[in-house]
Amino acid sequence: MPASPAPAPLTDQQAGLLNQLTDGLDGSGLWWLSGYAAGLARGQALVTRPAPAIAAPVTGATASPTLTIVYGSQTGNAKRLAEKLAAQSEAAGASVRLLRADAYPTRELKDERQLYIVISTQGEGDPPDDAIGLVDFIRGRRAPKLPELKFAVLGLGDSSYPQFCEIGRVLDARLAELGASRLFERGDADLDIDSVATPWMARAVEAAKALAKASPARSATVTPLRPLPAAPAFDRDRPFDAELLAGHALSAPGGLRTPRGRDVRHFELSLEDSGLHYEPGDALGIWPRNPPALVQGVLDALGLDGDQAVDLADETRPLREWLGDKRELTRLSRPFLAAHAERAGDAALGALLEPDGRDALARLFDEQQVIDLLQRHPAQWDAASLVAALRPMTPRLYSIASSQKHAGDEIHLTVAHVEYAVDGQSRWGCASNFLARATEGDRLPVYVEANERFRLPADPTRDIIMVGPGTGVAPFRAFVQERAITGASGRNWLFFGNPHFRTDFLYQLEWQRALRDGHLDRIDLAFSRDQAHKVYVQHKLRDQGREVYARLEEGAHFYVCGAIGMGKDVHAALLDVIVEHGARSAEDAEDYLARLQQQGRYARDVY
Repeated sequence: MPASPAPAPLTDQQAGLLNQLTDGLDGSGLWWLSGYAAGLARGQALVTRPAPAIAAPVTGATASPTLTIVYGSQTGNAKRLAEKLAAQSEAAGASVRLLRADAYPTRELKDERQLYIVISTQGEGDPPDDAIGLVDFIRGRRAPKLPELKFAVLGLGDSSYPQFCEIGRVLDARLAELGASRLFERGDADLDIDSVATPWMARAVEAAKALAKASPARSATVTPLRPLPAAPAFDRDRPFDAELLAGHALSAPGGLRTPRGRDVRHFELSLEDSGLHYEPGDALGIWPRNPPALVQGVLDALGLDGDQAVDLADETRPLREWLGDKRELTRLSRPFLAAHAERAGDAALGALLEPDGRDALARLFDEQQVIDLLQRHPAQWDAASLVAALRPMTPRLYSIASSQKHAGDEIHLTVAHVEYAVDGQSRWGCASNFLARATEGDRLPVYVEANERFRLPADPTRDIIMVGPGTGVAPFRAFVQERAITGASGRNWLFFGNPHFRTDFLYQLEWQRALRDGHLDRIDLAFSRDQAHKVYVQHKLRDQGREVYARLEEGAHFYVCGAIGMGKDVHAALLDVIVEHGARSAEDAEDYLARLQQQGRYARDVY
């Protein structure tokens, strides 16, 4: 009788953490890690400083770090703030561990004594993808009582969405409900993040300093798992002026034109001499400028002089420059709406900010820009008050559509130019119009935003399945380029959709060439309006469900990029595929996908 197979030495979660740890290590790094693991097995554990997403084993006078900082980040802002908070807290004398939410061992929550959570909210009150599991755990019945825990929460969000900073609010309330003590009030940061985050972090550092003084000293040797990377010369606060090399249309004339347009363009910029490095899955941040015609429209609507000097926060600029470069005009915010409603004496407008006005408020934010509000609900503004009330300009992130191994010093983008009319007047998207107005040779301020959650598998033999309709196909162009140039043997399967084959098949010739050369195993297409009934990528996913499930069972990685609504539809379709072809219950299918996510095999970049 054959012997029973030995039980797997690692759980799915442990295997997922191991994959994250080893991803990107070269041969020498893997040999070093093997020796480290052997030392652990012999009981000779070293104390390590954790990489941002991975917990580190600790020995010393205390059993656990003094302070734990957990972040959940969709676009990188929460990660950036959490890393800054960790550095400041360590400088203040605290022992800190920093963890991405999907790497946090939830079984340790009951033993925490001081916890900071920095977390964003996306869409209609949803957690970032890397925090779904942690948020569900804290919200759920398995969450432990926490009478010994002291905590603070910093929420990040966008007040143009009705459920502003919802996840931060939910976690803050739930931790208190579980018996934890709030160190100080929750911070709710809008897109002008630093105005809230800076004072919140100052209080957090002071609390960490007080805890450090009250805790016993620790003696420990710190051995980094990998060298800490040098800070790049250019980043969000110090962008690089990249030269625009080329830009051309991807969508053909005559296609479907929605109220927001469907003009998709391909852009190529130079990173030469920047020292910037990017990986497939990363994003390019662009600091845009508002369309000049829109700036003039705001000045005309208020009867203000664009040359008037305005002083704010020790900075003096002409009003036109404030509105063009430093203030958001294409996105409304709750604070500005509230201030304008008060100035206009418009009770109906103010009522939209009440809880029962949520749906109408969402429509207003979706359909109107600042100029529409000024024209439809007139009110008096002086230049200084206007600049102070408008939200500061923020960068826009675009998924990178190239592999640096393939493109060298170039970086490519796939951008839908937003242009439409309201009451006979043109309206634009800020960043897409900024790119569309640029000509070859112009310099555009950019930086690279790493996205560690959206990476190709470290094992080049693994299959990948990519779902990217519309401009969501951008990172998958980079994926296929990377896998081709590195000789990865795993199969690449793309699901792509758009309204029409003839006008909207983005990168058609490239995909056909990739199929011919064997760099793309298969492509399934969903052109929604080329037949009487609409067909979307989620329908194609269900149609190919048997093969999709078989590849997942064989170890394939599954990726989704695009609009939040599409991401939810694809998630639902994937659950149906697992139920039908895996003979599982709906609850088991949810657990199956959660495990894939923990292992880094189900990744989404939705916006």
